[in-house]
Amino acid sequence: MPLTPLDIHNKEFSKGFRGYDEDEVNEFLDQVIKDYEIVLREKKELEDKLNEMTDRMGHFNSLEDTLNKSIVVAQEAAEEVKRNAQKEAKLIIKEAEKNSDRIVNDSLSKARKIALEIEELKKQSKVFRTRFKMLIEAQLDLLNNDDWDHLLEYELDSTELKSTQEEDSLA
Repeated sequence: MPLTPLDIHNKEFSKGFRGYDEDEVNEFLDQVIKDYEIVLREKKELEDKLNEMTDRMGHFNSLEDTLNKSIVVAQEAAEEVKRNAQKEAKLIIKEAEKNSDRIVNDSLSKARKIALEIEELKKQSKVFRTRFKMLIEAQLDLLNNDDWDHLLEYELDSTELKSTQEEDSLA
């Protein structure tokens, strides 16, 4: 156990025949006590500072650990967000591809249907044209027929018609 200033002050020496001068020894001990008190006070201040610095360092180490953990959590969250965004982007692209395939297939189907309808309409128009042509040719044949000329050759006497009509009405 280290000496205290009080231990130094209360220390008594045995007296010998040719001992030291008591006043000189007491003066020296007083000086040693003062210096020792200064050293102890400085030691106490330094220990207090060391404790304070240790506490602050512990606080800063704790803060550093917390910040490091926060950074790790933030990085993990950012990675998770990035992964989710990539997954969502892939799903959106896949859905868009499905929709585009469906739209293209629907369009091709409609185009085929329209092409078939056009072919059918072409066939119907050919049939109609042929029938209409035949009808017109038949009508032209009727017009060009000699029967019309024979009709014009008939001569009727209108007096004969009147007398025939009167006889019919009397009867």
